[in-house]
Amino acid sequence: MTDPKLNSLLERFTRQDRLALARLITLVENRSAEVSAVMERIYGRTGHATILGVTGAPGAGKSTLVNRLVAQYRAQDRLVAVLAIDPSSPFSGGAVLGDRVRMTDHYRDQGVYIRSLSTRGHHGGLSRAAREIVKLLDAFGHDVIIIETVGVGQTELSVMDLADTTIVVTVPEGGDSVQVMKAGLNEIADVFVVNKADRDGADRIKAELELSVHLRPADAGWRPLVVLTQAANDIGVDTLVAAIARHQEYQQAHRDPARDQDRRMREFVEVLTSELDERAERGLRDGAAAPAQIVARIREGSINPYGAARRLIEDRAALADLLGAIRAARG
Repeated sequence: MTDPKLNSLLERFTRQDRLALARLITLVENRSAEVSAVMERIYGRTGHATILGVTGAPGAGKSTLVNRLVAQYRAQDRLVAVLAIDPSSPFSGGAVLGDRVRMTDHYRDQGVYIRSLSTRGHHGGLSRAAREIVKLLDAFGHDVIIIETVGVGQTELSVMDLADTTIVVTVPEGGDSVQVMKAGLNEIADVFVVNKADRDGADRIKAELELSVHLRPADAGWRPLVVLTQAANDIGVDTLVAAIARHQEYQQAHRDPARDQDRRMREFVEVLTSELDERAERGLRDGAAAPAQIVARIREGSINPYGAARRLIEDRAALADLLGAIRAARG
């Protein structure tokens, strides 16, 4: 994509053109060379949305709960975006579950933007593109962004870095709260939801979760709330919205500059390593001469990847050649 085309796309994006938003998200998903330039341009417009992470075991009713949350926030006249992180197709790499299949209630609502995103094999339940897509949705003007992640247990923890409030959903027949704690989700929850609370055992799970919360050290800060819901019947969702609001108020009253600095630093490291990774791959693919010789030896098996990487890093001429190819690819 030439610069004039990219500029036109970004101008349409600033005018809240939903097609431009969709095209920019596709650029991010496909890891196009323009992604870095796009993010630099829109970054200053971010930081205004409330970002909610909804996670939990498969079958807990997360999608139905998200559907009800969207309705609640739209009733408050807030613009809502949903990023549904789906399992990858083993064949296409695309999202297996369709966003419109899950949330048909909001299909025609121009105040709701829904996008499915494949994990593409990325550990943590989130693709590498997720953070940048959240930034795009934020810069576009959405008031609330809901990230619904695939339920994959311990690898789910990376949602914590994206969400302002993390909601962990469980169900009575899911065993007991120990399973939640074993999955590591107990550590990231700001609000627990016991969904399908009309089933036997809901009160017991709620009590166990509340006990685990109260066993935390007194100086641990925010103590997660536990909410009972029946998302399918739209029961308890208003209580959940109120619990989220309480957590947001707590965060505002107890803003921790050090935590904000740590989060920005983690984001920087993630961006830097991703940029280096992607640009190095493009530079090698586009035929930098000296690195090409090393690549040829890797392919034929006469050198292992570790030795090859060390040789490339320590060979200034080869490294300079690669950097030149990276700059040429970008230009």
